[in-house]
Formats: sequence, structure tokens, C-alpha cells
Amino acid sequence: MTTVTFYSQGGRLTGFQVEGHSGYAPQGEDIVCAAVTSAVRMAECAVNDVLGLEAPVKVREEDAFISLKLPRGLEQPGEDLCQTLLAALLVHMVQLSEEYPDFISVLEV
Repeated sequence: MTTVTFYSQGGRLTGFQVEGHSGYAPQGEDIVCAAVTSAVRMAECAVNDVLGLEAPVKVREEDAFISLKLPRGLEQPGEDLCQTLLAALLVHMVQLSEEYPDFISVLEV
């Protein structure tokens, strides 16, 4: 199962981590894993490559694990845009978990 954990502090989304393989289908054929990976990559590219933040957002990636952590003190409009992106990713992951409850779990801490 894939577990997606979103972190927040004081009402601010601070990042997320994704770990585990969904197990929906064999590697290379797993549509759940592909959906999660694609959405996470889009969010990471938007934050790091499109927004042009002064300091890139920290991303840690290993086999079946990726995490993204926003820095404190982002200036506007970068902070609002990052919050919108993470909120959209959260909604997308929750919708995937509702469609594939045996293969993806979403936590908010």
C-alpha cells in the first residue's frame, strides 16, 4: 500500500511524504502508482522549477519514498502558490484513496 502523509503546522501545509508501492498491479503496469508519481512530480516541478523560489524546496527521493518540505518564511506570492499546490495535491490524493482504498492511504498530521 502507498501511504501519503501531509504535514501541517498552524494551518500551513509544510510538506508531504509518499512511501510504499500500491500493489495494484505489477511494476510498470500499476495505474495507482503512476497516478501518485505523476501528481507528486508535477507538484515538485511546479514548486521548484516554475515558481522560481530563491531557495529550492527540499526533496528527498529513494526507492518507493519521496518527501518534500517547504522552507519557513517563503515570501508572497510564493507562499500562497505553494499552499495552493499542496492543497490541490492533498485533494487529489484523497480522491485517489477513495477510488482505490485498498491501495492508497492519506494521512494528515
